[in-house]
Amino acid sequence: MVLRSCWKSRHKSSSGPTRCWLRSGLAALAWLCLTQFGSVALGETNDVIQRDAEFDVTYNDTVTSENQTIYAFNHTVSRNKTEGVRVTVDVLSQTLESPILFVVRQKQAVLSFQVPLILRGLYQRKYPYYHVGRTLCQPPTRAASETQYFFVDVSTLSSQGTNYQLRVSRVESFTLQTDKKFSFTASPSQPQYFKYVFPDGVDTVVVKVHSDMTFPCSVMSIQDIQCPVYDLDNNVAFIGMYQTMTKKGAITVQRKDFPSNSFYVVVVVKTEDEACGGPLRFYPLRPDELIDAGNRSKILDVVVTPAIKSEVYVMGMLFCLGIFLSFYLLTLLVACVENKRMNKKREVFQNPADMSPAETASLLGKNGDGKIPASPYEYGSFADNCSTLSSEAVTDSATSTDNNYGYMERSLDSVGRSRQESLSSVEEDDYDTLDDINSDKNIVRTKKFLCVSDLARKDKRVLSKKYQIYFWNIATIAVFYALPVIQLVITYQTVVNVTGNQDICFYNFMCAHPLGALSAFNNILSNLGYVMLGLLFLLIVLKRDIVHNRALVRNDLNALECGIPKHFGLFYAMATALMMEGLLSACYHVCPNYTNFQFDTSFMYMIAGLCMLKLYQKRHPDINASAYTAYACLAAVIFFSVLGVVFGRGNTVFWIIFSVIHILATLLLSTQLYYMGRWRLDSGILRRMVYIVYTDSIRQCSGPMYIDRMVLLVMGNIVNWSLAAYGLIERPNDFASYLLAIAICNLLLYFAFYIIMKLRSGERIKCLALVCILFTAVVWGFALYFFFQGLSTWQKTPAESREHNRDCILLSFFDDHDIWHFLSSIAMFGSFLVLLTMDDDLDTVRRDKIYVF
Repeated sequence: MVLRSCWKSRHKSSSGPTRCWLRSGLAALAWLCLTQFGSVALGETNDVIQRDAEFDVTYNDTVTSENQTIYAFNHTVSRNKTEGVRVTVDVLSQTLESPILFVVRQKQAVLSFQVPLILRGLYQRKYPYYHVGRTLCQPPTRAASETQYFFVDVSTLSSQGTNYQLRVSRVESFTLQTDKKFSFTASPSQPQYFKYVFPDGVDTVVVKVHSDMTFPCSVMSIQDIQCPVYDLDNNVAFIGMYQTMTKKGAITVQRKDFPSNSFYVVVVVKTEDEACGGPLRFYPLRPDELIDAGNRSKILDVVVTPAIKSEVYVMGMLFCLGIFLSFYLLTLLVACVENKRMNKKREVFQNPADMSPAETASLLGKNGDGKIPASPYEYGSFADNCSTLSSEAVTDSATSTDNNYGYMERSLDSVGRSRQESLSSVEEDDYDTLDDINSDKNIVRTKKFLCVSDLARKDKRVLSKKYQIYFWNIATIAVFYALPVIQLVITYQTVVNVTGNQDICFYNFMCAHPLGALSAFNNILSNLGYVMLGLLFLLIVLKRDIVHNRALVRNDLNALECGIPKHFGLFYAMATALMMEGLLSACYHVCPNYTNFQFDTSFMYMIAGLCMLKLYQKRHPDINASAYTAYACLAAVIFFSVLGVVFGRGNTVFWIIFSVIHILATLLLSTQLYYMGRWRLDSGILRRMVYIVYTDSIRQCSGPMYIDRMVLLVMGNIVNWSLAAYGLIERPNDFASYLLAIAICNLLLYFAFYIIMKLRSGERIKCLALVCILFTAVVWGFALYFFFQGLSTWQKTPAESREHNRDCILLSFFDDHDIWHFLSSIAMFGSFLVLLTMDDDLDTVRRDKIYVF
């Protein structure tokens, strides 16, 4: 119409065309603005409503994409008083087109969250929460008192109206008080955190959280006073120290780590319980399917208590040193008494004028006719079997060769001369083969009744050097084993301190006292006993070695031809192993977990193996295993220990293979011990076994030739086969302890057999050895009681392990496991003394009168 009228006016009058086009352009522009921008304004108007709001008032409102509500709050903040503010939101409708976004704007922080709050679990499972509660971070103020404003913005992109409830309230007891318990409730969508301020004079506190409910799994965290506070399951591990928990949780906090002299205690409930050892939910059929989490509220208590003071640290260290230094003093006292007794005896021996000939003969261990008395050491049915050979053909053959190798036929001059010669090498091949007796050792070692003189025919000087290799080898092993272990545990401790992840190490958190970078200094200090008592035993053995060498130099007949042959190399190795056990146990307790447990047990295997070897060496010095063979076998044990820790948990194939190897090793060792090494493992072994069974069991019903050995080996096989069956059926998670139990059971069995046979053979146990046996047995009993208290276990999750944590029981510094360290180190020291002194009664008895068993 406008253009047509313009066209008409152009033909009517040529003077006004310009004015006509200008008028029509303005009209078109106005129409365009009206149709385009006006329609947008009418269809997409977004109303922003701001209202003043008050605390502790519940606001019921509706929000859509067309309106946004802003709630304005104000409150007074004091510098000397911290007041917590909590925002709680409920969405009444659970079928939302789009979530509602809540944004809390503060002076120095912004907090935002959506409702429903979607929290993720394993395998991207999604859990919606429609009831959300969050505590606002309160920035510190410099003014004595000021009014601060904050705003809560509510918005959504949903075109449908959604009802919600908003409530802002003050948190009661937001600041925790020392030694005052506070109870609260938390859930995954409603985490809680509280503030604690270090009081004057307190530098270290222990934050303890407790709940009567095992599940749901939760996380406690210690964070610095800064915004934002990470209080959701997906971000609580970002800063600070944290640990998972079921019923118990405890974290030691030091003032030096928090410049503001205060910190937040954050408690978050996890969306799933798998981290605490709980059941794992089913896998959703569709990846985006929302899963109802159910009721995951948990009631907890929190209390902050002051940690021990520096005086308690000093008292604990002095107590630890005092306990073990007392053993040094007691040993010195016993040594002085023994030395005084020996000097008195030597004076009597050197001045026989006041003694009758009968008394002199008694002191020399002889009868009046100059012969060795038989009555104290008549071995029952074995009384004369070592000095007078039996009538069997095999023994008769040995009689013809006795003059070639017997110790008693060698002159003292030749003995002294041979001791002064030096060896060019201490390699095993240089001395373990004796050409002069190879022709008859098969006969000697298979006699029905053996004496120590039959198995102590090799040169003592050579054997001493052979057994010294045990000490030098274990010292070398210790150096190469300990250095990487120390480096590894230092790395573990550094990771714990840097990341704050308290689930890496399985401490007794209720009694873990830090010192420097170490998280549990008391568990490390209590291992001092192993080192100190190991060193003390080393000194005792060194003293005995020196005394024995002096006796050999002066050609003392008792030292040369009487008693159990004295070889101290294994004793030195045992002392070194005990000291290394203390060092490696301390390394394990720097950060105890399942990968480090092998450090705590490796030298326990060494100690058990060396003790069995020493028992066997006492009466079998010539045929005892060499150091290379022994340590190779112990290395195989440690190798299986590592395999069991890594692959053994629930692995049936591994347990079958291990049980078969265990039984085969038991059979091979039994054969080796029964025949004194005089057998061969070759292609004809099966033929010989069948022949022996046929001749001894079928053609004639004859019993075993070596009855005592057979009894020991049958009992040993029963024990080991039973342990193998138990492992195969139960498949224990703690494979390292299971392997250690096998070693200890075999050691105890052999020790009991040795004591029984010693008494059965008419020998006696001296007073000192008897006191050591009784004392050690009592200490072992108490030690095992404290060991089985089980204050932590890496066989479970860290949260489940913390359920076993307990408070300190000794000097407010040591826990049950520390007492186990004290008592077990004393018991091991006592056990070593038993092995050292149990045959002292034979020091004046000829070796051809000492029975081998």
